[in-house]
Amino acid sequence: MSPPRAVVIGAGIGGLTAALALHRRGWRVTVLERAAGLAPVGAALTLAPNAQRALAALSLDEEVSRLAAWDGDGLLRDPRGRPLARTTSASVVTRFGGPLVVLRRSDLVDLVVDRLPEGTVRTGEAAFLADAGAPGRPAKVSTAGEVYEADLVVCADGVNSASRRVLFPHHPGPAYGGWTVWRILAPTPQRFVPHETWGGGQVWGSLIRDPESVFIYACAVTERGGRSPDGEKAELRRRFGHWHHPVPALLDSIGEEDVLRHDVFHMAQPLERYQRGRSVLLGDAAHAMVPTLGQGANMAIEDSVVLAHHVAPDADVPAALARYDEERRPRTTALIRRAERASRIMALRSPAALALRDGAIRAMAKVVPGLLLRGFDGVADWQPPVTPPGPRPRDTHATG
Repeated sequence: MSPPRAVVIGAGIGGLTAALALHRRGWRVTVLERAAGLAPVGAALTLAPNAQRALAALSLDEEVSRLAAWDGDGLLRDPRGRPLARTTSASVVTRFGGPLVVLRRSDLVDLVVDRLPEGTVRTGEAAFLADAGAPGRPAKVSTAGEVYEADLVVCADGVNSASRRVLFPHHPGPAYGGWTVWRILAPTPQRFVPHETWGGGQVWGSLIRDPESVFIYACAVTERGGRSPDGEKAELRRRFGHWHHPVPALLDSIGEEDVLRHDVFHMAQPLERYQRGRSVLLGDAAHAMVPTLGQGANMAIEDSVVLAHHVAPDADVPAALARYDEERRPRTTALIRRAERASRIMALRSPAALALRDGAIRAMAKVVPGLLLRGFDGVADWQPPVTPPGPRPRDTHATG
């Protein structure tokens, strides 16, 4: 008997890790990606301990450890550089069982693709969910030249998911989160300490990606669809050029071509479920969230491992997807709301509100050990389900 077939729509981090998890579970997997290649959006990826444990369940932990830049002690600052709170790698490990690390997105993509059978990932293939499937009827995915029948379709086609619109046509989809984010790689300056800085409706973060480069994320409360007429580097100078060292030096070291700008969307109205028939939503297609907790890709990686745990090759797929939904939807919906609450605190702009916020953080940090880390309780301490590495044998025991 040939293994069941899964089709994955989208070859981002979520789609690829889902493909690997299903392959290891015994599925025959095809990944369809509309882009001509697998160049990841964004240069770096922050992996919290929860995502690292999910990758360990796929036997990727040793490789990730070799490729990752270990993020050391860090500071939360105000724009003048005054500390609001501190944290250390040791305290992250003590609290959550692992550190926070920064990894090249391309390295993680290559790591996953290298473990998939040759020909699994097909680029330049715009795929559309034509039929969600049902018990006794396969799902169907169409491309320009082929129709794929599948026992399982994983819709990992991102925040603007066309698959989600097919599965849930009456859902309004993601809403603008009120933020624009810029992502940058810059040379590592001297005397550099990883930090995140909160201003009035603006945030700047700098993390070590590798010995030569720093991953920067800058966020600001802006109107949707904005673009700077004189370039994004000039916009960043206006917003952050007067902030503490090394922010101006980092801006001096980059070119316009180094800056990526994207508006942020989130699932302000959560979906009532993530599956229908033999099709399931995964990652941002299901639960896009504002990036204030840095958990978007981490949740997609978790999704992948949990999905493979539930869909054994001989499983009743619609019933297994319902169990996946029951496990993942409450957690990710809660995190959407948690990230949105954090964004409201970061979005404060009046001088009185900023003084109150920053003063409260400083005061609490002195009396509450691990203040910065408490926001990740129940998130970074997640444990993946224990799943056999290969196909689950059919039950041959008689009952009655």
